Amino acid sequence: MAIDESCSQASLAQGVSVSTSEAPPAHYILYVKQFSLLTKQNVERYESGEFEAGGYKWKLVIHPNGNKNKNAADFLSVYLAMASPTSLPPGWEVYATFRVFLLDQNNDNYLKLEGNNGRRFHRLRTEWGFDKFISLKEFNDPSNGYLVGDNCVFGAEVFVCKETSKGKTESLSMVKDAVPYKHMWKISNYTKVNADCENSDIFNIGDHKWKIQLYPNGKGVSGHISLKLALADPENLPYGTKILAEFTLRILDQLNNKPYYGKASYWFSASKAEWGWHRFVTHGIFFQTNRGLLYKDVCCIEAEVAIHGETTIFG
Repeated sequence: MAIDESCSQASLAQGVSVSTSEAPPAHYILYVKQFSLLTKQNVERYESGEFEAGGYKWKLVIHPNGNKNKNAADFLSVYLAMASPTSLPPGWEVYATFRVFLLDQNNDNYLKLEGNNGRRFHRLRTEWGFDKFISLKEFNDPSNGYLVGDNCVFGAEVFVCKETSKGKTESLSMVKDAVPYKHMWKISNYTKVNADCENSDIFNIGDHKWKIQLYPNGKGVSGHISLKLALADPENLPYGTKILAEFTLRILDQLNNKPYYGKASYWFSASKAEWGWHRFVTHGIFFQTNRGLLYKDVCCIEAEVAIHGETTIFG
């Protein structure tokens, strides 16, 4: 079979080799029936089922009308993609060579495109392939055998060359539209509290445990109440983990509905496990009977916390 000149030129411009093969693809075959319906239904991108090769899972990605983002509107675009890229540890890379096949049903052999060099797959680049795999004019011409009776057959082979890690890698994950979490802590018989530091019950936000810390006689200061938010088990944090929390601590006014509060954002970690205010409120204000911060010897404290980001170090 002679390879169409337009296909050859477009592929060579992408740094790939074009050839024919009698042998079917070793790792995956995708049969597509009624291919034209993909274009009529405006399917811009079709992802195949998963297949395994070289110890990883992959899938074929087809743009029936060409990848518009790659200025390939007059071509069929075909790519190889990692099926589960998030399973790769940050900093981990997989080098692979691959071939994409298209069956010539008239001659019972395959058009085969292969990159001249291996490609590097990682979390930020999970997909490689051919923007201009074949022109739509050539593909749609039934005399070429690629689309016969509106049916076609694609295939793929993947060969993993090596896997590498870049050593230590830091991954920062920010949270869009973080939802605040509230925890209420009621301290009865407040004036009988003798501990230097009183801890609330532990509560969970995301994957971490938290607590509120109250110092009735202040921490490093006198005449004040100190109030802090703290990680409950910082010693169990994975190495290098930091958590960005926006939080508000309130002592509720049980008479006037005017809470006394402080608001802050802080990166919590194993070495910096607590943050708050040494001089949160003076004893003079706290014990005023007309304020309601302490009412019938009961103090009500509320923490409102939203997690906005987290970093982890690997390697």
